[in-house]
Amino acid sequence: MPVATYEQYCKMLDRASTGGYAFPAINVTSTSTANACLMAFKEMKTDGIIQVSTGGGKFCSGQAIGDMALGAISLAQHVHLMAEKLDIVVALHTDHCHPEYLDSFMLPLIAETERRRAKGLPNLFNSHMFDGSEMPFAENVKKSKELLERCAKSEIILEVESGVVGGEEDGKNNEGTPSDKLYTTPEEMVEMARVLGPIGKFMYAATFGNVHGVYKPGNVKLRPDILKKGQEAVMKELGKDARHLLVFHGGSGSELHEIHETLNYGVIKMNVDTDTQYTYTRPVIDHMFTNYDKVLKVDGEVGSKKHYDPREWMKKAEKGMSARVVQAIKDLKCEGKSLLHN
Repeated sequence: MPVATYEQYCKMLDRASTGGYAFPAINVTSTSTANACLMAFKEMKTDGIIQVSTGGGKFCSGQAIGDMALGAISLAQHVHLMAEKLDIVVALHTDHCHPEYLDSFMLPLIAETERRRAKGLPNLFNSHMFDGSEMPFAENVKKSKELLERCAKSEIILEVESGVVGGEEDGKNNEGTPSDKLYTTPEEMVEMARVLGPIGKFMYAATFGNVHGVYKPGNVKLRPDILKKGQEAVMKELGKDARHLLVFHGGSGSELHEIHETLNYGVIKMNVDTDTQYTYTRPVIDHMFTNYDKVLKVDGEVGSKKHYDPREWMKKAEKGMSARVVQAIKDLKCEGKSLLHN
């Protein structure tokens, strides 16, 4: 099945919203990590979301080029090719694009989809995230409105954010952020719905104490009730149809009961990155330690090509990461929820 059409993506998100489940959105940095996601989605017969950050795109383009948009295009094209061989639906998304990266990341990718559509080709990406949370709220809404107006013309869903996700990701360090900034207010959620709702489909990363990175259980103080109160305010002010499609950022390391609670309040997408980074790397470390004398040419020996061949340990890495994506699928209750199987 090719990458999701706009209609399929909308149906995926709407069904999740009414069905009390969500899709894992996994950050990838290479064809190998993308393949790990596809393997998990196929195994669990679920649709899923693969996403690329600015740092992920830059890495994928290689150290000789370092172009975040070009790297994202390369990864997206790979997923388009591989998805045709699967019997589930895959959506492509870009993660946090801060205002300073609009011209070098998000806007070139929107322009690429516009060029593809002009030739009768499908969209490159299904959705993009603009993270204007560091801007004053009024400016964030204004820029989000401007971007959604352009995206909607090409059937691209926009993800927006207000409030701040703590921790550090892709060089953006929000550690030490005042606690009141970590929680989106009901008033902000109402205003986003009022301004953006009439323009087109969008997702909203409302913050409720989320933190990027990895922490021991109990160290992150999430308040899912923030989402509940915000949704209630939106529906009271604008009606049930204005209820947000919410995104859970900083999903790695979150406790299961908190994840499940957010599903009751309209979370339809949860980002997972830190945990999958670890589970990709962990099998590689095990391989290297176990086969130390085979992957290195020690004391004049020649080593073992079978063991230092990157394909040998990268297959193990993919399986390790895929297993973590399977866990996310189960945690989010979307197992067997593919449009193609229901």
